[in-house]
Amino acid sequence: MKVEQPILREKGTLFLLVILGAFPPLTMDLYLPALPQMTATFATSHSMVNLTLGAYMIAFAIGMLFWGPLSERTGRKPILFYALTIYIVASILCAFAFSIEALITLRALQGFAGGGVTVVGTTIVKDLYDGRERERVMAVVMSLIIIAPMIAPVLGAFLLKIASWHMMFITLAIFGCCAFALVTLYHETLEEKSTGPLLKSWARLGTVMKNARFGYLLVIFSAAPMCLMAFIGISSYVYVDRFGMTEQAFSFIFALNAAFAMLGPYLYLKFSRFIPVQSIIQACFGILILGGISMLFVGSMSPWAFAAIAAACTVAVIIVRVPGANLLLEQQSGDTGSAAALIQFSVTLMGAAGIQIVSASSDNLIRNYAILLVAVGTCCAIMWTLVRHRPFVAEKVVQTT
Repeated sequence: MKVEQPILREKGTLFLLVILGAFPPLTMDLYLPALPQMTATFATSHSMVNLTLGAYMIAFAIGMLFWGPLSERTGRKPILFYALTIYIVASILCAFAFSIEALITLRALQGFAGGGVTVVGTTIVKDLYDGRERERVMAVVMSLIIIAPMIAPVLGAFLLKIASWHMMFITLAIFGCCAFALVTLYHETLEEKSTGPLLKSWARLGTVMKNARFGYLLVIFSAAPMCLMAFIGISSYVYVDRFGMTEQAFSFIFALNAAFAMLGPYLYLKFSRFIPVQSIIQACFGILILGGISMLFVGSMSPWAFAAIAAACTVAVIIVRVPGANLLLEQQSGDTGSAAALIQFSVTLMGAAGIQIVSASSDNLIRNYAILLVAVGTCCAIMWTLVRHRPFVAEKVVQTT
């Protein structure tokens, strides 16, 4: 650890990182059970309601590009305060949206602010930790963050029983207020702030992207999460509309998928002790391919077959995220805010694309999802094979024997 945490200490810092990292899954998954209801309420289409997810993710991605480089100049703590304030206000306004167009717009504002919260969380990890310790912290934080998508849809389904979908956004505003209070205890971790002109802060994004090795790996590790985001985008329609499950039942089976996802970081830390990291990543891409093929043939037979295949693919994506994020951060010795912003931006933008791709044609969402799994798994496997033994990969992966 490079910098002491005089207020939160180590456990408090980990808790803060979990809270900051929980914003994306909580903000997206809490109202998943209400998507079919919202479609009826606003008298619109599935794809239009899914734009509330897509708009959030795109604005979230843009927000990270805005806030990440700026945090190098202002420090991490001010960005958290600004972003959380906007997030809280936007969440309250979402609760009173009078049309689907208004909700989409306000979700974009919510996403823009949420991007600042998430990207600063990633930069704090780079500020404080190195090497294997960074992987350990990322694995622990990621495992705990996954509790959010387990709880969120269950809580969302409960809120639907006692109130309308509007209450879900009030809940998000309350969560934002709790995070704001916790940030007041956070001690700034940026040791040296940038002193250049403010407008040049965002020029550092271009500097990072000139690193071809960073860019190549960014494509690989941003594509895999498309599979996870696509599942999130179609899950309520598949379980509720296709298989006829209740919203409550959907929330539990979705939570089960998240429970399996919690195994990902643990399995990575366990396997990486005796299996080369490069091989673990390659195997995960293979699981996506096999999962897609299986989904084509048996995914539509029952909700349990669909859930089992989706769970295996989810675990594979989560396993890849730990070494992938660390490997990308290792490609940059400086410009942490910009590097973290580009990583999170690419993952989110590709995820939004994944949702729109599989939901563009609602005739057979399961088939669309299966094709995406095969396509993404194949492309990532080929690209990874070409560089897995190159020095900028082999010398940067963390291997413990």
